[in-house]
Formats: sequence, C-alpha cells, structure tokens
Amino acid sequence: MATDTLKSSTGASGASGASGLRRLLLDNGALTALIVLVVAMSVLSGDFLTADNLLNIGVQAAVTAILAFGVTFVIVSAGIDLSVGSVAALSATVLAWSATSEGVPVWIAVILAIVTGVACGLVNGFLISYGKLPPFIATLAMLSVGRGLSLVISQGSPIAFPESVSHLGDNLGGWLPVPVLVMLVLGGVTAVILGRTYIGRAMYAIGGNEEAARLSGLRVKRQKLAIYALSGLFAAAAGIVLASRLSSAQPQAAQGYELDAIAAVVIGGASLAGGTGKASGTLIGALILAVLRNGLNLLSVSAFWQQVVIGVVIALAVLLDTVRRKAGATPVPAGAGGSGDRKKQAVTYVLAAVAAAAIVGATSFLHSGSSAAKTEKIGLSLSTLNNPFFVQIRAGAQDEAKKLGVDLSVTDAQNDASQQANQLQNFTSEGLGTIIVNPVDSDAVTPAAKAVNKADIPLVAVDRAVNGANTAALVASDNVSGGELAARSLAEKLGGKGEIVILQGQAGTSASRERGAGFAEGLKAYPGIKVLAKQPADWDRTKGLDVMTNLLQANPDVDGVFAENDEMALGAIKALGSKAGKSVQVIGFDGTADGLKAVEAGTLYASVAQQPAELGRIAVRNAVEAAKGEKVEKSVMVPVKVVTSQNVAEFSG
Repeated sequence: MATDTLKSSTGASGASGASGLRRLLLDNGALTALIVLVVAMSVLSGDFLTADNLLNIGVQAAVTAILAFGVTFVIVSAGIDLSVGSVAALSATVLAWSATSEGVPVWIAVILAIVTGVACGLVNGFLISYGKLPPFIATLAMLSVGRGLSLVISQGSPIAFPESVSHLGDNLGGWLPVPVLVMLVLGGVTAVILGRTYIGRAMYAIGGNEEAARLSGLRVKRQKLAIYALSGLFAAAAGIVLASRLSSAQPQAAQGYELDAIAAVVIGGASLAGGTGKASGTLIGALILAVLRNGLNLLSVSAFWQQVVIGVVIALAVLLDTVRRKAGATPVPAGAGGSGDRKKQAVTYVLAAVAAAAIVGATSFLHSGSSAAKTEKIGLSLSTLNNPFFVQIRAGAQDEAKKLGVDLSVTDAQNDASQQANQLQNFTSEGLGTIIVNPVDSDAVTPAAKAVNKADIPLVAVDRAVNGANTAALVASDNVSGGELAARSLAEKLGGKGEIVILQGQAGTSASRERGAGFAEGLKAYPGIKVLAKQPADWDRTKGLDVMTNLLQANPDVDGVFAENDEMALGAIKALGSKAGKSVQVIGFDGTADGLKAVEAGTLYASVAQQPAELGRIAVRNAVEAAKGEKVEKSVMVPVKVVTSQNVAEFSG
C-alpha cells in the first residue's frame, strides 16, 4: 500500500493535464461509465430522458441497491454472500404469512421479517467463523434453505401483502417513489457504517489482512457474525420493498438477485479480494445495471442479449480495477481519507451532476417530436421465452404485427414478477399505443397493471388473467378446463383405474396452480385412479427427466404420468424409456411442436393443446383495435383440445 501511494504521489508531481484527466477517470471509473451510458441511451432513445423514466430507473435499481449495500459489508471484509436473494424472499414471506394467515399485528410481522433476515445472516456468520466453512459454501447452503423455507411456509403460492406495508411501493406526494427514498436512506446508513464506525473500520482491516487484524486485537469471529447479520438485515429490507411493489410475497421472488447485488458492488469499484469498497460506488453500480436494463428495454433489445451485455460490463469493471491498480490509482477505503480527499470527491460528484445536466439539455433537442405515431407501437411482456409455448405466442404475435403494419416490442420477464413490473413501467413511460402482458403471476402484476390503467393505455392480457386491474381484453385458453380434460383423457385411457404421478410446474405460478386444480377436479369422477406422488419440475425438460427418474425408484409400477407442460412430459418419456406409450401412459399440456411429434410417435399419449400461436395473433389483433378506440371483446377464449395420435395430423398450433 505504501509503495502504491508513493508511486501515485511521485507520478502526480510531474503529470500533465492529460495524465491528470486519465487518473480522474480511472479513480472514478464507475461514475464515468454511468455518465457514458446515460449519454448513449439518451442519444439512442427519445424516451430515456423523461422524468417518469428516470424515476422508473430509480425504482428498478432500489431492490438491487439495497441488497448490494448489505453485500458491500461482506465483500469489503473479503467474504461473499450468495444467500441474499433467498433471504429476501423468506423475510417477505414470513411477514405476509404472519400478518395474514396467523393474524399477527403488522408491526410485529415486520419485526419478525427483520429478525428472520438477521437470523439467516447470523447462521451464515456462525458457519463461516466457528464452523470454518468457506463463505461460498455456507451462503450457498443458506440460499437453498431460505428458498425452501419460503416455499414451505407459503405452500408454493403467493401471499397477499398487508395493505399498510404495501404503501412502501407507492409514491410520496404523487411523484417520489418510496423505494427510491428507502434506497437513499439505507445508502446513507451504509456510508456511515463503513466510514464512521468501529465495525466499518474492522471490515476494511479484515478484508485487507485477516491474520494481521486478528493479531492487532480485533475479535475477527465476532466481527464476521455482525457483518453477515448486517447483510441479512439489508436482505430483509430489500425483500419487504420488493414484496410491497408486487403487493404480494412471492416464494420464488428475487431469484438470481444475489448475482446482481455482487455485480453492483464489483462494478462500483470494490475488490472481491477485500479491503476496498464504498456505498456511493455500490449505488452507482446498481444504477448502471438499472440504466442498462431500462435502456435496452426501450431499444427493444432481446432479454438474452441483455444478459450478454451485463456480463460484458461486469468483466470490463474488473478489468478497469486491474488497470487502476497497475496505474497506481488504488481506491481509498471509506473514511480513510482526509478532509481534502472528501472535498475532492464531493467536487467530482458535483462536476458529474453538472455534466449530466448539460447532457439532458443537449439531448432534449435530438428527439423533439419523437412521440409522434407512438400509437402504432405495441409492447408485449412475456413471462418467459425459455419455453417453446411462449416462443410460439411471440411468433404468432410477430406475424400478426407484421401483417397489420405495427411495431411490436417484445420483452422476456424470465419468470420474475419484479422484472415484469419493470418492463411494464418502461412500456408505460414510452407511452405506447397498447400493452400486452402475459403475467408471471396474475396477482403480482396488479400494481404495474394499475399504473398502465392510470396512464390511459389499453392493456390486453394473454394466456393468463390480470387480477385487480382493468384489461381491454383477455385472450386465453382455460387452464382449469384443460386440466380437467387431461384427467378425463388419462383416466379413460387407463380404464378408470391405476396409479399415476404428477409433474408440476414452477411452484407458485398461476398456470401450475390452475392446471393442477383442474386435474384434481377431473379425477374426482374416477375414484379408481390413485395419485402416488406430486413433484415440481419447474416446466423444464431436464428437471422432468431427473424428477421422473427419482419417482420411478419409489414407484416402479406407475401406470400413468400427468405433466403440466409438454417439456416436463418429454423429460418423463426419456426417463421411462421403452415403457413410455406402452405400459405407462403420459399426457402433457401446451401442444408444442416437440410434444406433437412425440404424440405422433406414440411415446406421448396426448397433449392438451392451447394453440399458442393463435393466442399471440388474436392478442395483437385486439391490441390494435383497442389502440384505435374500437370495441373489443372483454374475454376471448381460444378453445383447448386433446390431441392424440388419431387427430394430430389435423391439428395446427
């Protein structure tokens, strides 16, 4: 450290103006990157630099930033916490469950949620400090435990959030989003802890050299307990804010958010080796991720490419850290610099704010009149594109949009209700003519759908309904009646008696609940059919293969299988081998291309087909009519049908 400082100071004495600018950019790489991103997005999209959209970015950054503030404590002390996403979901679930199902007063439920987060952090800290487990392993275990407990408590279904707490997702004074306020307050708390407290200084000491910290008298084990407890506390706060935005606690919420939180900390200038990092850098890192996602949504960039871009940004951030160290620009720990350093940092941020204001003024002239003809553009938010059924909905929608001469922007929520809320916010700020949504969850989408209603933009739901908000039309097939058809078809094929297993979709999703409920209702007419087991396989073919393989170990004489989609059914067929279509009958759901091929081959007995491409075409047609102010049917039901080898040649999805 002393050598680096000496190099830096001696180099500075003879540096030219260009060298000084280079060092300024290196020392503030994340801030520079944020300004460059804002400039680029402002030039590329006329909808980016609007007041509504900038507030959207703040809201979309809030949960990641709050999680990242907690992770900053851990990374500064040379640790890692992979459990924060699961802990956030568990804390929110505890709050919602205790306040609704158990009748606990809301203020006590909030305390229980916070205690849950802190307890998870303490367990992590204990396993790492006293159990000698590597942080990666200990927190990976908590990731699984936290998610599992969330599913156990909620029984796999979303739980409505108390109305008094849901106000955390609202706006103050009609314009300032509460999540943004919470983010800024917790960011200030993080800065104070890191820069002004004993435990903050201990974090930097442990991250710089744990053995030296121990020898200097620090109680390292106790400090680590406190550090991971803080991470759990911030995770609980993030979970409460997230659930407030969705008006429900989702057991599968915040999946993968731990990676975003770690990325925000690293992009903000912290080192995974420990010893460096600060709250302002973490906030900037979270804003960079939010600006990237928001801007790429506005530019209609595929969600798949968005992941590529974010990965590249993380890699560049680490490379910049390497270049900075080689150049002698070593980050100074928060609170370690003198008043001169703090004044210099304040001047840097003021200059950045001035530069950003200048950019806003300059780019506003580039897109004057860009709002023209926006009614010709339609937004479509799909729950996922990692499933052939929804890919076919997109294909049908794109074909119809091309035929009608309208611009269709498609986004992928990746089965994340929070991400879908962000996408609907972005569509709303663009002022599109109509928005089509295929909800991840019918209840969780409600707050974002109400915002669309408030903006007077027609909303069309496809495949799944939107609860608690106005929709111009619902274009769907009936999942419940489809489940009943599946039960009847499988039972009749088995002659009214036999033993079956059920492969369920992702726990907590409305489609899985509805198909399962319909199937259970249909089986009531066939008392000779016995359900041996039900297990989720998350709509995935590989998981369907693994789960079915496991079920066969305990139930080798099974007669039939109902899979809640074709992908899981195809995995089950692979596990059954030569039994499929002969001694064991398998029925799927969706009528995908691969599923119909299996029906034709005789390995899949039947698929309850929903004609997904037709769903997409009809949804776009209704969206265009709604944008023109024409009357559309409130409910358009596309009939489902059971496709077997007898009628598969006649069926067109």
